[in-house]
Amino acid sequence: MIKIAERLRDLRKEQHVTQQSVADYLGIKVRTYQYYEGNGHRPDYETLVKLADFFDVTTDYLLGRSDERGIQ
Repeated sequence: MIKIAERLRDLRKEQHVTQQSVADYLGIKVRTYQYYEGNGHRPDYETLVKLADFFDVTTDYLLGRSDERGIQ
């Protein structure tokens, strides 16, 4: 599940947002989000969808099932 951690970190840095900003959007503690980026925890389905919405990518992209960020 390393792919999601890498993609979350890369997307966040590309968009110049903090881990706290993402955590606030998701309604979770920053430490929980840090676990997602550090490959310590996996987000549940609802959180995965929120992350995809936040970063404007597909869930397949976050999961590493596709290299296409958007819906075709």
